Amino acid sequence: MNLIIVESPTKAKTFNKILDPKKYLVFATMGHIRDLPGNKLSIDYNKQFAPNYQIIKSKQKIVTELKKNAKKSDEVILATDPDREGESIAYHVAYIVGYINEKWPKFNIKKEIKLKRIVFHEITEKALFDALSSPESLRINLVKAQQTRRILDRIVGYELSPLLWKKIGKNWLSAGRVQTVVLRLIVEREKEIKLFKPEEYFQIYGYFLNAQEIRAKLAKKDGLNFEVTNKIELFDGTYQYTKTNITKENYKSFIDEITADQYTITNIKESVATRYPLPPFTTSLLQQDAFNRFGFSSKMTMMLAQNLYEQGSITYHRTDSFNLSQDFLLNAKKYIDNNFGFNYSLATPRFFKTKSKSAQEAHEAIRPTKLANNTIKEFENKNFTHNHHRLYQLIFDRAVATQMAEAKIKQLRLSIEGQRHYLFESEFNQVIFDGFLKLINPKFVSDNQQEINFAVGTILKLNRVEGTPMITRSPPRYNEASLIKSLEEKGIGRPSTYAPIISLIQDKYYVEKIERYFSPTQLGTVISDYLSSAFPKVFDLNFTAQMEDGLDRVANGEEDMIKLLCDFYNPFKIDLSAKKNDTVKIDVQQTVDEKCPVCSKPLIIRFSKFGRFLGCSGFPGCKFTKPYLNFVQNKSCPKCAGKIVIRYTKRKRRFYGCENYPKCDYCSWKL
Repeated sequence: MNLIIVESPTKAKTFNKILDPKKYLVFATMGHIRDLPGNKLSIDYNKQFAPNYQIIKSKQKIVTELKKNAKKSDEVILATDPDREGESIAYHVAYIVGYINEKWPKFNIKKEIKLKRIVFHEITEKALFDALSSPESLRINLVKAQQTRRILDRIVGYELSPLLWKKIGKNWLSAGRVQTVVLRLIVEREKEIKLFKPEEYFQIYGYFLNAQEIRAKLAKKDGLNFEVTNKIELFDGTYQYTKTNITKENYKSFIDEITADQYTITNIKESVATRYPLPPFTTSLLQQDAFNRFGFSSKMTMMLAQNLYEQGSITYHRTDSFNLSQDFLLNAKKYIDNNFGFNYSLATPRFFKTKSKSAQEAHEAIRPTKLANNTIKEFENKNFTHNHHRLYQLIFDRAVATQMAEAKIKQLRLSIEGQRHYLFESEFNQVIFDGFLKLINPKFVSDNQQEINFAVGTILKLNRVEGTPMITRSPPRYNEASLIKSLEEKGIGRPSTYAPIISLIQDKYYVEKIERYFSPTQLGTVISDYLSSAFPKVFDLNFTAQMEDGLDRVANGEEDMIKLLCDFYNPFKIDLSAKKNDTVKIDVQQTVDEKCPVCSKPLIIRFSKFGRFLGCSGFPGCKFTKPYLNFVQNKSCPKCAGKIVIRYTKRKRRFYGCENYPKCDYCSWKL
């Protein structure tokens, strides 16, 4: 009997459907079984940052059973996930069953033929048997990279969190190497929004009569553009916005002149654009698209993807790679030929080049493991929800579309000019060949089928003029998609860490969601400002990205882990010592326009690990408290005319309710 080690029971069940139970016993560790204890730092600075790993208390029974099964097995096969975290779990399993001679910072594997490591990126019969026929050794460099990250994060978290407790007086606060940088992005953006000065302007559209009504935007007069582009430098890059020089003062004079003019089509620019499909999903791209299309949080997306992967429906969902296997490319061509026609498939496969420096942890993009004629029916007997189906369909369509023919779109730009040299411009699209859009965006295809024919010299009648008052928009707040995009572009953290970090800063009440966008709380702003000023290097965007590059070099065997840890810790220790001696306290209190009903002193907003509440400023003399209600301005309850309050479910999902609950039971997900 051979023992196969996996992380989860679901994964074990999928293995058992494929493997012969007489030959293989599949055992699930239920995640990590050995970790740094949470009640102390557990890093020995005097012994080259040696970590003190211990068996997790709740996993003692699992470890006992694991050792027992390993002793009576012919082979121990490590089949954990293919990334650094999975390799680390495999390493700790190997240590517990006696195949690792651990002498920090060396990792010596005992030369035993019983221990094998298999790596695969999908849980299918072919992939599993291919992996079993070609076992590998533990990839120690990946283990080193994971442990280096763990030590770095432990040092920052366990050294800086007590500093925050001392400064703010809250022993549940936390700081993190990547967590605080993510928080800082949100805080700095909020400051930039407040500094932005909106400007009013007008955008003018003319509606001209031909065989059809043509809507055209006013672009120029006497060859000079009405629209100007402005750029401002932000904390995370450059923000660009446009406005016209049409104001309240000159708007009417423009309208009068435009209305009195006569117009002709003076130029037609015709071109055929080739539109190519987007690359297949990586982890971050999947998180962004699932948020934009369905409103899924990154945490929810990763949970659904984990279920799909462990059931054998998609390939491994933590990846930076755009690669697709040869088997998939061949099957995709057959699927496209059968379902769309031969003119929709490619003569040779289309490949995509990743821009990510770290695209080594997994060898394939996220794709379906099977290409059935009806993708939904494939899962009828599985315990999947509607959201599982939606995410799967998203992955399926994106992967198949990568191997479909490009779309051809006829594009026309009309120039409509008056005798007073006011120039309007209008654009039209006509889909000549839909290609991959037939699968990805059939609505765009159906909306742009009409043949477009115009001739230079055609006189057009101006039917009406519409002036739209507009205001320049400040840089937008981050939502989950834009935050993940920014983190990936700057090389901060890794896609697998985005979901837990974004969840954590909400759980700690450092940020809150307002209509799907992140806004920092007073507590989050104060923490970000203090840490970024006290430790400017540690929480700098470039430094954080460089640290990720260093971890990648450790994973590739190009850098020594102890050197990387020393390079970080030595300057950090100097700053830390100075700040520990600083006795200045940080105030996070916010006053509200309300008096204490007990002693008449002002009420203030306080924070606890359960959220915000109102308390008397006379504490500890007066201990009056009451719940903090976040009212929506200018909105009243449709049932009782009370004020509308922003509330949250246990899972931090935002909803709206009446202040008079439970007397009034009004609630809604949307305003």
